[in-house]
Amino acid sequence: MKVLVTGGARSGKSSFAERYAATLGSDGLYIATAQAYDEEMEERIALHRQDRDRRGYPWNTVEAQYGLAEAIREAQAPVVLVDCLTLWLSNWLLRLEPEEDAGRRLEEQVDELVEAFHSARQPIVLVTNEVGSGLVPEYKLGRLFRDASGRMNQRLAQEADQLFLVTAGIAVELKSRAFQC
Repeated sequence: MKVLVTGGARSGKSSFAERYAATLGSDGLYIATAQAYDEEMEERIALHRQDRDRRGYPWNTVEAQYGLAEAIREAQAPVVLVDCLTLWLSNWLLRLEPEEDAGRRLEEQVDELVEAFHSARQPIVLVTNEVGSGLVPEYKLGRLFRDASGRMNQRLAQEADQLFLVTAGIAVELKSRAFQC
């Protein structure tokens, strides 16, 4: 079972993904991708950990700010949850930005991620942001991020058995309604 959960910022997608993943197996592996660049982000990460603990599902947490495909391939848990792909993508984008071939190298990282998702042996739930519904970013880096995120999400949605869009805390399953041509 391969699941992709998407939605806007603060839409409830992480909470939904955690609850859904808990139905797919006991003892989960939570692969976290966030980097704490400042105090506010440290507080957000701590709050996410507290929320997971409060829900009572036994997560083992692995940090994978960059080596996400490898972490997925090495996962031994009955179910895997990755939160969040857009944070992981932005980690790579910021690391690669100064390089001339940043776009190509970023695409290579996404290729590895898609292959790891495709090859996962256990149920896996990926959380990502839907960033393409807003305005065109004013800056080149923002446009590169939006475009790379959109392409990544499309590729993962094609590999997913299920795709959920979460809005205002309500999850709607999209994949079964997808028109396949």
